[in-house]
Amino acid sequence: MPDLHSRKIPGAVRGERLDRELARVLSAVGIRRARVLVAVSGGRDSCVLLDLLRGCAEAFELELVVAHVHHGLRGADADADAGHVAGLARTAALAFHERRIDPESARRSGPSRVRPSLEEAARDLRRAALAALADETGCAFIATAHHAGDQAETVLLRLLRGTGPDGLAGMAPRSDDGRWLKPLLGITPAAIDGWAKARGLLWREDASNTDRRFARNRVRLDLLPELEARFNPQLLRALVDLAEAVREDRAWIESQVERAAGSRIEWCDPVVRFELEGWGELPDALARRVVRRAMVRAGLGREVSRVQLMRVLAFLRRGRTVGRDKMIELPGGFLLRRVADHFELSATPPTSR
Repeated sequence: MPDLHSRKIPGAVRGERLDRELARVLSAVGIRRARVLVAVSGGRDSCVLLDLLRGCAEAFELELVVAHVHHGLRGADADADAGHVAGLARTAALAFHERRIDPESARRSGPSRVRPSLEEAARDLRRAALAALADETGCAFIATAHHAGDQAETVLLRLLRGTGPDGLAGMAPRSDDGRWLKPLLGITPAAIDGWAKARGLLWREDASNTDRRFARNRVRLDLLPELEARFNPQLLRALVDLAEAVREDRAWIESQVERAAGSRIEWCDPVVRFELEGWGELPDALARRVVRRAMVRAGLGREVSRVQLMRVLAFLRRGRTVGRDKMIELPGGFLLRRVADHFELSATPPTSR
């Protein structure tokens, strides 16, 4: 199979349909007059993203910068990917930046029980590299080529691994911090393929996308097709619609969380202070979300489990019955303790009172 792929096909997706969808998403998430870092791996999806963004750059007053992350995992093929992306940028007269990462090294440090998988290490290092490049190049936004197929895989993987309601929201077109853009989430892989071929785009094939050692590949290549064949031929769309519905519900829920947190929590970075009383008055579902928000902001991040969350909430609900300086230990060296007239969550014990 040749490295570069492109061919015209009859009946391909009409170009203006994807143009309009991208324009709709950019308008909906408020992107205009901005410098955007476009993450381009050299594969079909990211090449289509770059092509679409180039097509609407003038209308939305966007300045595009092309970024490529070299993972160092596929030898000469990875070098050829980088060369292809550099060529795309050069042809389009766009600035090009490459950043190299080493996912394998991230898996050689620390105890084995907390080492990331190769997928996780590559993802985390890639995000960090793109964020750093955006900072260096003055880009307000980072655009990636995640599409409807990726969204369906994400939702299904989270279901299989165990998730709460928020996990079903999948990915958002614009991240909570406003920086990350995924404008193709509503576009199916078939539509992306049709666009690429109708436009005669050239892209690189990554052999690791068919490696069934990776869970996401097994979901995409085996599980989703099987479920579509046996249960619902429109499963991909159903999962994407589910994620969108959950995100809409979550937006309203978060407004309630914001209100409840505002009267019960004080952010004194790096310390979070909780009101001493009133936690028993909140419904369980709302109280859990308020406490989770505080724990994540304090820095616990992915370490927040349901078990730890319930421990913290039970401690808070004891209110004044908790003796002064009583505490519970949490992952990552965090402590929650009663201090005078409030509770305090911090990574290390305060030095004075």
